Amino acid sequence: MARQLTYDQRIALINKWKSPPGASEQLRLERAERMVKEAVARHEPFQGFDITVASKGSYPNNTNVRGDSDVDIMVKLNDPFHTEGLAAWWFGQQPRYTGPWTQRKLRQEVEDALTNHFGSVDTDHNLALYVPEVVGSRPSIDVVPCFKWVAYDSMAPGGEYVGSVVYGRNGKRVINWPEFQLANGRTKNANTKYRYKFAVRVLKNVENVLASEGVITALPSYFSECLIYNVPDHVMLGVDSLDEVVRESLREVYRQLTGAWFSSQRMVEPNGIKKVFGEGQKWTEKDARELIEGAWYYLNYEG
Repeated sequence: MARQLTYDQRIALINKWKSPPGASEQLRLERAERMVKEAVARHEPFQGFDITVASKGSYPNNTNVRGDSDVDIMVKLNDPFHTEGLAAWWFGQQPRYTGPWTQRKLRQEVEDALTNHFGSVDTDHNLALYVPEVVGSRPSIDVVPCFKWVAYDSMAPGGEYVGSVVYGRNGKRVINWPEFQLANGRTKNANTKYRYKFAVRVLKNVENVLASEGVITALPSYFSECLIYNVPDHVMLGVDSLDEVVRESLREVYRQLTGAWFSSQRMVEPNGIKKVFGEGQKWTEKDARELIEGAWYYLNYEG
């Protein structure tokens, strides 16, 4: 079991964690994003193609914390875009596509662009290409080669959801919705008087502590964001202090994880589309319970 904070220690840490990394850290993150954009822009095979290079995850969502401040950047080819079902034959890249931009081709060109610009790239990961940190200059960078993904849905604005799809070296695909995550996170943060992202940063910092002390297995920082996103706005607004925001957010997440009627199965990621738990996720409900139980004990909240 982890050590347990005193009340004064807890308040001091919460006040420390309530803000994202400072200005110098922000400059390092921005430099990393700018350098990847330069690498892609200078790469001759990409000239004339519709490619989006943008950061995703905790950095643009303003939920990054000290110690986790690496940068996730997607290099997304928008044409041909990918979809599935009958729509793939009419609109997207067909299953028997014979054009130049195959999955392997895109990954190789992104690798070449990064190698030419940075000199050293780790290609052994399943999804991302890893650019090592330069201490004092910029953080490490995970660069994800991906295609634009379109899901057609009559209930969606304009009849479609637009995201990205990356194909792992193991053959499996992962669909993400970074634009929806960004928009929904900003809306929830405004609706909760900026308490949402504060609570996310606190839980991410606690997760780092619990993992470093061997209480839990290290989890992706995005997992904390997913859990807190499912706390209703009124729970965060119904208390006075930031300390109470954290306590009631943890209590509500645990209620959903342990409640009847499969309430945890209704939990969605901040993109509002993808379920938090299920096939393809890097975590389980057991991981969530252990994280919340560990956070509750470590922060020394009463029953």
